[in-house]
Amino acid sequence: MPSDAIAPITAKLLAAPDSKWDEISAISFKKPGTALLLAIFLGNVGADRFYVGQVGLGVIKLLTCGGSGIWTIIDWFLARKTARKVNLDKLQLYI
Repeated sequence: MPSDAIAPITAKLLAAPDSKWDEISAISFKKPGTALLLAIFLGNVGADRFYVGQVGLGVIKLLTCGGSGIWTIIDWFLARKTARKVNLDKLQLYI
């Protein structure tokens, strides 16, 4: 998560009414470590992209065999960051 995003999110969370906490606690966050493992072992079929909810990119990655392996290798380095960004986007929808 970018360090410049932490302060505004913290402020919003502290200002959130008690009724919002039930919604926030029900959010299903994706684990960055799981995304990385999927990218390493099943990246050529797009499992990491499907896991974080990027179905369109997952299908393209599946049909191209991970971009002939190149996209798969790139995702080894981006999987954790992608999962964190998806989690941040989900959180910002609820607060």
